[in-house]
Amino acid sequence: MARILPAFIVFFLLCSFSATSVSAGEEQGFGRPLDRKKHKLKKEKLSHFNFFFHDIQSGRNPTAVQIVPPPSNTSKTFFGFVNMFDNPLTLGPELSSKTVGKAQGFYGSASQEEFALLMVMNFAFIEGKYNGSTLSILGRNPGATSRVREFPVIGGSGLFRFARGYALATTHELNMKTGDAIIEYNLYVFHY
Repeated sequence: MARILPAFIVFFLLCSFSATSVSAGEEQGFGRPLDRKKHKLKKEKLSHFNFFFHDIQSGRNPTAVQIVPPPSNTSKTFFGFVNMFDNPLTLGPELSSKTVGKAQGFYGSASQEEFALLMVMNFAFIEGKYNGSTLSILGRNPGATSRVREFPVIGGSGLFRFARGYALATTHELNMKTGDAIIEYNLYVFHY
């Protein structure tokens, strides 16, 4: 019995030390401060972007299509419908003007009392130094009932890592018959 007790104590101490070292290692690996320079994060800057979003629902080649119809025809807000889009972004309001990227995402009617859309989209740029970079938007869109709509910029990729800011959307043109719309976007973005 005298030999078993010291062996048990040694075993207990070894188990305690190994559990402590695993816990300490997990804490260090989960979160730690990083060097900005090592991750190529220079001084943060504020940029302004201006372009036009073409939401085309009509014709032979629509860029926005309904993927979920509203569950009933009795809703005056079309509550529950969802459209997916891959819309061109251009420098001017004409579709023929220079393309600078694509807006890709979806919007759906998210209110039962008033018309309001939930917008989820990425602006994927193809022009200049921003080629391959994206900005992400997520927010509420009261539609044409508000002259200017504001959305948060919640992030991005490429040159827009750690991006944050806001986007202002103004309807340039809306065809009530076809649903086609041209929306001007002004984005104000902090990024590195």
